[in-house]
Amino acid sequence: MKILVCITHVPDTTSKISFTDNNTKFNSNGVQYIIGPYDDYALARAVELKEQSGGSVTLLNVGGSETEPTLRKGLAIGADEAIRVNAEPTDAFFVAKQIAAVVKEGSYDLVLMGRESIDYNGGQVHGMVGELLNMPSVSPVMQLDLEGDTAKVAREIEGGKEYLELKLPLIAGCQEPIAEWKIPNMRGIMTARQKPLKVQEAVSDETMTSTLRYELPPPKSGVTLFQPDQIKELVDALKNEAKIL
Repeated sequence: MKILVCITHVPDTTSKISFTDNNTKFNSNGVQYIIGPYDDYALARAVELKEQSGGSVTLLNVGGSETEPTLRKGLAIGADEAIRVNAEPTDAFFVAKQIAAVVKEGSYDLVLMGRESIDYNGGQVHGMVGELLNMPSVSPVMQLDLEGDTAKVAREIEGGKEYLELKLPLIAGCQEPIAEWKIPNMRGIMTARQKPLKVQEAVSDETMTSTLRYELPPPKSGVTLFQPDQIKELVDALKNEAKIL
């Protein structure tokens, strides 16, 4: 069983975000980066499947050399090797083309990634990879079990869950509760230094979108507190100020 886990290199959710060059570039100074939280679920499930059925787990990231500490963390969690496509992830289509090329070359049985990255929240890449490779793609996957070459999947849909059985190879966009996050231990951190990390160039520089500018959400306004006996004033504020009644 060959499993490929695609991970993103994203700002920690506690980071303070700002932009430079007239709001056209993201300011990375002082920003702490992490594995995308949804990708963490994908990696954790991949490690569990490897422990259950054998095989190997390969990490993949599209990004510059600054993403290698993130890949090393993934190796410490339990992946066997890593690949970094040496290119800036300009848009979802560009990233999908890089992933598709790696999957095709490596003949992976299962491709796992998060349901979306937490920087752009597009949720598009797994579907694009599936289309490029003519492979089934399912998201968001909350449960994934393997029986031979069959994957049993539960995914979230509006108002409930959908249960599917699909033949491998398969692409899945993962979310909780597919697995519990894994924290690298000291042995994993030490062995990760010796695991192979391959760097390769992008197969194409074609992009479909460009960023004009970024804009932060408006600052949160203050709150008004009402006492239990101020029902009339509360209703008046909801109607005339908040305008939600």
